[in-house]
Amino acid sequence: MRSFAGFGGQRRPGPAIPSPNIWNWPEVYETENRAQDADGALWAALREQTGDWDGADVVDIGCGDGFHLPHFAERARSVVGVEPHPPLVERARRRCAGDDRISVVAAGAERLPLPDGSADLVHARTAYFFGPGCEPGLAEAERVLRPGGVLAVVDLDFTARPYGTWLRADLPRYDPPAVDRFFAAHGFTLRRVRSTWRFAERADLEEVLRIEFSARTARRAIDDVAGLTVPVGYRLHTRTRAAGLVLP
Repeated sequence: MRSFAGFGGQRRPGPAIPSPNIWNWPEVYETENRAQDADGALWAALREQTGDWDGADVVDIGCGDGFHLPHFAERARSVVGVEPHPPLVERARRRCAGDDRISVVAAGAERLPLPDGSADLVHARTAYFFGPGCEPGLAEAERVLRPGGVLAVVDLDFTARPYGTWLRADLPRYDPPAVDRFFAAHGFTLRRVRSTWRFAERADLEEVLRIEFSARTARRAIDDVAGLTVPVGYRLHTRTRAAGLVLP
């Protein structure tokens, strides 16, 4: 999970909220990224909900160290990664060096350094805890979308066991139904996706759980997982920018 100014429940523009996982342990987070969505369920759902991105211009907000940018670039015409934390910006640029289709900019979600109507897909994955207060970031994403373009917000599903149970243990004030109502009120559709995290080594799994949760919850999570896989639920919220005049 990452946190990012503009989509993190802040009511006013401000600096990025530090992410204790990828900011402090980028190598461990790399292991986590490689383990996530091992069955491809989340990527498949994203393609189905966004109409694919062949030849599209894609913006990945809160791209971290750029792990997902090359995947988008396999099909997209151009990919822009947006990330506020300078060390992660540099890591993303090194990862994508040599691919002219990919660029990485240092910026926050509330002030994207991109022209109006320049993107077909704006994507944000596990970069924010959404809810009231993230309206400025949503408006900025809408600004850079072309008519018919899609904003896709991927977040963890706090209602899906076991990962959601661990999340709620550490964030007891987080209100999943309220977040769903917020997105519905802003015109998003919701698709719940069940995916799998699969690790090569038990030590990797345990190390990832330790950077994602408090020490107490991490111990519980490690005890709950017998093998090398963890079922994880996601919420995929999508909204399409109107392609023309909407008549009453």
